[in-house]
Parts: sequence; C-alpha cells; structure tokens
Amino acid sequence: MRNDHDITTAFILASGPFTGGLLWDRVGEKLREAGTEVHAATLTGTGGEGPPAEKDEGEVDLETHIADLVRLIDGAAAPEVVLVGHDYAIHPVLGAAQERVERVARIVYLDCGLPQDGDLPLALVPDTDVHALLRERPDAAVPAPAPGEWRKWGDTTGLSGADLERLSVLAAPQPGRTLTQPLRLTGALSGVPTSGILCTEAGLSIRLVQQMVTSGMPQFQALADPHVGFFELVTGHWPMLSRPDELAATLLRAAAGDGHRLSPATGRPFQGRPFLLDVPEAARERVGRVDLHLPDAATPEDPRPAILFVHGGPLPRDLVPAPRDWPLYVGYARLAASEGVVGAVVAHGLHAPSDYPAAAVDVAEALELLRADPRVDADRIALWCFSGGGLLLADLLAAPAPWLRCVAASYPVLAPLAGWIGVDPRFAPTAMLPKASRMPIVLTRVGQENPEIAATVTAFLTAAADCGAALELVDVPDAGHGFDVHDPTEETRAAVRRALAAVIGHLHG
Repeated sequence: MRNDHDITTAFILASGPFTGGLLWDRVGEKLREAGTEVHAATLTGTGGEGPPAEKDEGEVDLETHIADLVRLIDGAAAPEVVLVGHDYAIHPVLGAAQERVERVARIVYLDCGLPQDGDLPLALVPDTDVHALLRERPDAAVPAPAPGEWRKWGDTTGLSGADLERLSVLAAPQPGRTLTQPLRLTGALSGVPTSGILCTEAGLSIRLVQQMVTSGMPQFQALADPHVGFFELVTGHWPMLSRPDELAATLLRAAAGDGHRLSPATGRPFQGRPFLLDVPEAARERVGRVDLHLPDAATPEDPRPAILFVHGGPLPRDLVPAPRDWPLYVGYARLAASEGVVGAVVAHGLHAPSDYPAAAVDVAEALELLRADPRVDADRIALWCFSGGGLLLADLLAAPAPWLRCVAASYPVLAPLAGWIGVDPRFAPTAMLPKASRMPIVLTRVGQENPEIAATVTAFLTAAADCGAALELVDVPDAGHGFDVHDPTEETRAAVRRALAAVIGHLHG
C-alpha cells in the first residue's frame, strides 16, 4: 500500500473561464491511480462554489484567482508541484507560479495562449460580444454559455450533447475583472520547465509551431528551449471531457519531462537579417510612431508620394530592436526613397490577436501624420502590409479614400490563424473586397508558404476574381514567408523590385 510520503508530485489543475474543479473528475481519478496528489481548482466566482470570497462579486479579479492557486500550492503535501493551466487559467497559473517558484517543477500550457507581461486575459477571449460588454462595464459578470454557445469559446470536437449540457450545468458567470486586469510577470519563471499540450482539432499542431520557430521570428524562439516539450491530442478544446484518460496519461508524461522538442532557428534572428537588396541610406526622421525615410528631392515646394510600410505581428511589446529598426523595413523604406518616394514605417501596437483595433488606430493616425507633412503629396499615398499586418487592410478596403492610390501586401495573413483568439471580425480583408471598388491591390505571394497562411491568400484571390478587384499578383514560386531577409536570390530581388514598381506606378498614375 502506497504511503502518502511516497507521493512526490502534486498536480494543480485549473480550467478555462466559467468552469471549476468538477470538470477534472475523471482526469484527477486517473492521476491519483498513478500515485500523484491532485488538486482541481475552483477559482473564486467560477464553476462550483469555490473558496470563500473575500471580495464582493464585482471586485473579484485576476489577483484573486492568483491567490486561490497560491493557497493550493501552499496546501500541497508533495514536494514538487506541476501547475496545469487551460485556456484563461494559464494567467493565474503563471501569476501564482512566480510567487512560489521554488515549489513549481513544471508549468503545463493546455490549449492556451502564451501570455506575456502586461497582457490582458481578455486578449484570448474569442467572443467579441464579451469585449464589447467589458469595454462598457469592466466589472460586469460575463454570462456562462448555454450548451449551444460553447463553440464560441473553443472547438467542441469530441463533446457530446450531454458533455455540452454538463459544461453549462457546472459553469458560473466569469467575473469581468479577471479578464480585464493585466497579468504582471517578473521574469522569475524563466528557468521553470514547461510543456505545451495542443488540441489539434482547433487547428494548431506541433508542425505549425515548428514552422513559427523556423521562421526566425523572435517571439517564438523560446519554444525551442530544451526544457520545453510538446504533445498533441487529436480532440477539441476541452480534452478533460472528450479525452480524459489520454489527457491524464499525457500530463504524467509531461511531468516526467517527456515531449517533442522543437528545433531552433538557425542563423541570425529574423530581426537582424539583412534586407536582400543593397540600398543607399536616406535621411531619416522619427515623428512619434512614424519613421520617415526621405528622398533628397522631397521638399515643401516639391512634395513626393509616400508609401507607409506596416510591419507584421503580433509581436512582443518589449521586442529589441523594434520592428521599425529592423533591416527588413528600413530596407524597404530606403528602397522607396531611392526611387524618389517617401518611405515611412509605422510602429503599431499589434501585440496580441485582440490588438487589431488598436493597431488600426495607430495606422490611421500614421497615415494622417504622413499626409500632413509638407514634403508629402497628401493625395498620393500607398500602404504596404506584411505578414500578420495583412488583416489591417480590411478597413482601407472597406472604405477606400481617394488619396489612397494603392494597397500592397507581401506574404500576407488575410484571415485569423489557428490559435488567434479574439480577433475583431471586422478585420476580414476578403469580405471587404466587394467594397473596395477599383482600389489597386499589389499582392506578393510566395510558393513555399505555410499552408495555413497560403489558404487565406487563396481565398482572398478567389474573392478578388469573383468581384473583379483590380489586383496585380507578384508570384515568387521558390520563396517562403519572409523571403526578403531569408532568400536573397535573383528571383526574390526581382520580385521586390517588381512589386515596388507596381506600387509606384499607381502613385504616379
């Protein structure tokens, strides 16, 4: 018979919004059978009764839930604690872990995001009605979904009608302040091993995450740390109901340090790689969020057309160097200046999928700043988006301004990708195409694109053909995402020059 002193690992299980500890019954049973200690968290104000509330309902916030989990860590008898955060709960899990880092053996990210310091849990909420509610009333309680509404919160593959009914029966309204209070991280967790469990029916897989790392983009490089292991479950967003035995077995493997390791990107980081063309320097001025790269000929007496370059994302807030200082965007801006056009780069705030509205405001303000500069011809402006910045085309296609002579996009993302939760539905460039009239569009498509991104481009091109959009396609068959710093070949150099010539042609046309 096993003695309690033989138990070395305690699992603390915390689930997404509305739900509580009863969701983990089967998983907890299997983990205990394997000889571990288990605590299934019911956070204050969520499913079940939860711990005694020390605050009024409207005052329960993220810090309250962090304190709930700290109490569970302190109450665990086993010397090592594995914290499992599903969906929203990864936020209080991280907050609690950094307060008791000496007790935490591992953090498991279960089908959730990768929140950073300052992120709001609301950023990972896919239901835009909730965003609207909490903008007006940050302390409102978010109603728990009815059985037919859970698909708004995640993929429901594997859940029966009875499972969905049980989810609703066990759920309680989510205190609004738990979603609108920012997570504060101190860096104390940098050495703690982590595991990621991906539920593939939601669209994210180890293969896709590896592609993100291989791209060299800085926000993904920590995922290739040897202390990070990945697992896949072929199910939807609630594996504790749809695959409880498999989830329990996976958690045991994670606690043991198993899991697929990702290969790190080779060579220079993306943000340090040189632009594929040698271009002359140009006079550079920084005005707020906008950097202006000016041709010698640009004067108030001879204002020049301008191109606003919009970097991709989402990107971390504290990224060094910032995107407007990357050789990629500086290179494009200087290339424009070398052709007698003002090249401008905007530093916009796309740090999470829910930040598209804020980033759109930054871009709109940058366009106005650019048009107000006396060295710029206010009636001849183009906008050029890259990668995840492609969704920002939606507003400009929906209501084309007469002074906007062209929009361009290089290897764009034109619909939210798997795991991009909380994107405002207005950022749908494909749906906006019929409103774009004859706005010229120059799109650079790469043949070696990530399949998920490529599908968004294919859908956009099909819609453009259906509505007769004025689209010019620059195809680069042998190039991949970010080719303008990855693949300096004659083909890719020619593609960049061809795309720029098309944009400038529309500016002068």
